[in-house]
Amino acid sequence: MDGKMTDSPFKPSISDSAEAPRPQEAVGQKSIGFEACPLCGQRGAQAWLSAPDRLHGRQQSYTLARCPACSLVWLSHPPRQQEMGDHYTPDYHRLISAAGETSPRRWQRHKEELTRYKQSGAILDLGCSSGAFLTSLQNKSWELYGIEMSADCAKRAETANGAKVFVGGILEAPFPQESFDVITCFDVLEHLYEPQKVMARVKEWLKPGGVFYVFVPNVDSAEARVFGSYWCGLELPRHLFHYSPVSLRYLAKSVGLEEVSLVTMRNAAVGNSLRYFFDDLFRAVGISRTPLAYRGAASLPWKVARKLVRMTVLRFLLALAPLAGGGEAIHAFFRKDASGSGIKLG
Repeated sequence: MDGKMTDSPFKPSISDSAEAPRPQEAVGQKSIGFEACPLCGQRGAQAWLSAPDRLHGRQQSYTLARCPACSLVWLSHPPRQQEMGDHYTPDYHRLISAAGETSPRRWQRHKEELTRYKQSGAILDLGCSSGAFLTSLQNKSWELYGIEMSADCAKRAETANGAKVFVGGILEAPFPQESFDVITCFDVLEHLYEPQKVMARVKEWLKPGGVFYVFVPNVDSAEARVFGSYWCGLELPRHLFHYSPVSLRYLAKSVGLEEVSLVTMRNAAVGNSLRYFFDDLFRAVGISRTPLAYRGAASLPWKVARKLVRMTVLRFLLALAPLAGGGEAIHAFFRKDASGSGIKLG
């Protein structure tokens, strides 16, 4: 599952501040202290921001809470797992699959980052979708595996690159301990109900010295701070957890994985965030627009106009973005130590 629908190339961020952001639409910092942080267990969380499912144009509002101790942001009272099918619509899957299959520059960057640490071995991609990333690695150096909830996507991945794909949830997969040299997880961790259990399973599956390469939206990014509830990276209610560099580090350490590298990078989707803002603006004057999830193929004039905006306004905004916060994406590598041991935080 790929929560970003953009083909923008990555650009390293100048700033990687751990300071908690001040969103434009915070809910008065009302205490919801009865709700313990799902990561560190700390109570005293704040109601941090409220927003609807803007992708589908729905009006039900969801509340995000933020932990004052580890900085994790999570969806308070999320839909039950059996209800999530209503939020992962065919239109959502269509957009996500299309973004993954039409962004070769993205997979090239991921491949280049990965080969700094590993050049061969058994690799498992969590939430591999139709297998675009695994296909980019297709050669004799790699033994390809995946986990994917959608049987159709899993079949497409196996057909495309010969990967062995388990269909189902990550915690249901039957892989033996110490099976993989590399495990990757791109725009998936934020969708998972039990991220700490998944990270613990990742550690079990990694061989000693193996690496975990994870990519998640950065809730402390410039775009998130500027757009508040209109930031497209919220993806409510499909994104259950929202990570900052601080909380992602804490999550990895909590299961005994060692940090190798953690940086934020520009992965802007300003166009989508602006779209959500203008959807509300038009709605306020009685004009209803087709939600982003249901849009058809763009016309030629619209494509030209969009290109001009990207080359002018968006380029200017991206140049100013480091002044507001870090990059929109966190790229992190964690390693299982060579002995296979690790200390879990209480």
